[in-house]
Amino acid sequence: MERVAVLGAGSWGTAFAKVLADAGTDVVLWARRPEVADAIAQDRVNADYLPGIGLPDNLSATSDAAKALDGAEAVVLAVPSQTLRANLTGWRDLLPPDATLVSLAKGVELGTLKRMSEVVREVADVPEDRVAVVSGPNLAREIAAEQPTATVIACTDHDRAVDLQHACSNSYFRPYTNVDVVGCELGGACKNVIALACGMAAGMGFGDNTMASLITRGLAETARLGEALGADPLTLAGLAGLGDLVATCASPLSRNRSFGERLGRGDSLAQAQEAAHGQVAEGVKSCSSIRELAARMDVDMPITEGVHQVCHEGMDPRVLTAALLGRERKAERQ
Repeated sequence: MERVAVLGAGSWGTAFAKVLADAGTDVVLWARRPEVADAIAQDRVNADYLPGIGLPDNLSATSDAAKALDGAEAVVLAVPSQTLRANLTGWRDLLPPDATLVSLAKGVELGTLKRMSEVVREVADVPEDRVAVVSGPNLAREIAAEQPTATVIACTDHDRAVDLQHACSNSYFRPYTNVDVVGCELGGACKNVIALACGMAAGMGFGDNTMASLITRGLAETARLGEALGADPLTLAGLAGLGDLVATCASPLSRNRSFGERLGRGDSLAQAQEAAHGQVAEGVKSCSSIRELAARMDVDMPITEGVHQVCHEGMDPRVLTAALLGRERKAERQ
């Protein structure tokens, strides 16, 4: 791939555009606000989302979606999960024929309960082998600072995944390929919810034992949902599962972890959102859709259920702690 369009100039979209450019790929980054695109073009920095990070010369920016998409061999969708449908609907007629569509969004759509690749396939009216997803322990700020990491590129068409792998491989970013799109997407969506729970625990002053327990049991409930939906269990033991889960649950750079920590300290949802400069962590919305998807599949996900109750039903995080510890005793693998 010689030319890639990245639609969305937030922190992860900008960081991934930099990854592609540092791998030698020509990249056009689309920003919703013209002033952001102009600043990137003139100053080589996205000061709103990645201040202090210089961007390569082979990364250009525009606020014109048609210009960004013209001639692109791959289109990277770097917008929040709950806005993906609306954004892609506006871009659909501009998509180049046979371009690989790559989702960076991690979530399950409210209402439809569709994974992001399913939303892309439906809106763009493309077969599943044209849609890829990227998932792994990929905190945007660390990647932009060129700290070493790995990720997974999943696509049912292995050759497309390999093409993307070559397009974004560089000295600090190591992508692996996978054909298990379901497992990679569920790992990426569910980890945001578990990170909220870990943040709540940290906000209440709990330590590493609690964190490790939440991470491990969170992985168990994610694996149960994955099994019900046909995911490969080994995927959830890998970078897109355990790797992403650990990074998101443990790092202060994680928006979900930080948001949950404020809830654990006693902030309301509105106060936590205000502290996050009006941005809502993905897991706050995805906890509801994942909870509903689990109910549809008859899968027990107690941490997800509890996070939903804290975020949307007014439950005190301390009550959640007691409820989780007071559940019926059973064998670990049940």
